[in-house]
Amino acid sequence: MDNGTRLGHNGPKGTYDIGLSSHKSIFEILLDNIKQVSNEYKVKIPWYIMTSKENNIETINFFEKNNYFDYGKENITFFTQGELPMVNKRGKILLDEHKKIKKAADGHGGIFYSMRDNNIIDDMKAKNIKWVFISGVDNILAKLVDSVLLGLAIDNKVQAAGKSVKKACPEEKVGIFCSKNGRPGVVEYTEISDEMSKQKDMQGELKFGESHILCNLFNIDVIENVSKDKLPYHSAYKKANYINENCELVVSDKPNAYKFEAFLFDAFADIDKMAIMRVKREEEFAPVKNNVGEDSPETAKKLYEKYNNIK
Repeated sequence: MDNGTRLGHNGPKGTYDIGLSSHKSIFEILLDNIKQVSNEYKVKIPWYIMTSKENNIETINFFEKNNYFDYGKENITFFTQGELPMVNKRGKILLDEHKKIKKAADGHGGIFYSMRDNNIIDDMKAKNIKWVFISGVDNILAKLVDSVLLGLAIDNKVQAAGKSVKKACPEEKVGIFCSKNGRPGVVEYTEISDEMSKQKDMQGELKFGESHILCNLFNIDVIENVSKDKLPYHSAYKKANYINENCELVVSDKPNAYKFEAFLFDAFADIDKMAIMRVKREEEFAPVKNNVGEDSPETAKKLYEKYNNIK
């Protein structure tokens, strides 16, 4: 789980208050859905939260301070994400402010290996959990428990299912569901040409228009299988503070280093087929990524209030 630095928030992103009159944090907003379904089916649904090594203690303290939002400490489990070294443009490993190897979280695709490494899979199997929904922390309209998606997967006899929203325009910066070598896949917006992104089908819709919104359901057997090995890594050019050759702290205001991360959707390559359910953007996709403008707390708040009829 990321920190909320891009939002101007000094803390884990899940602890951020997007400005609702209730002042609920993102964590509490997401937990509302779990509570609702738990009450409906009269069963406590376990919530597993992957943190970074940097914000793990702060996240746990936040839940302790808020009495686990009256959901019960025993129903919420924390585990930490893996990390990988960062390198400069010449491929040299960087040192952090403490003169140790500078590391960054290994991406949402690292969740499978982290689940194995932290004995989360064993814990789930001991609780007889068959299906696991995985999503990011920054979509405040995400339905962490959705019986319709689960029913779709079971009815179609598939071991994974994902949610999509109709791509807003060819230029929207989202990954797209596709088929890769006969198997499910996702192509990043950085990896698709302008020509392909603008292609339309017979109905006049974008041919590559099923946006991957990081809302995926996996059978526990798939997770166990994928976790046996690490997914391939992708590089991302980011800004990073580091100690240079003269033992001086370099503070950068622009990208200057590479981090490496795995993408969750690369796990789809191990699946023969999966079900994709298109949902309405205004009902299930309100990301909080940027401080202002598109996908900001302001836009997410408006979507949330409109969906929940909050005046």
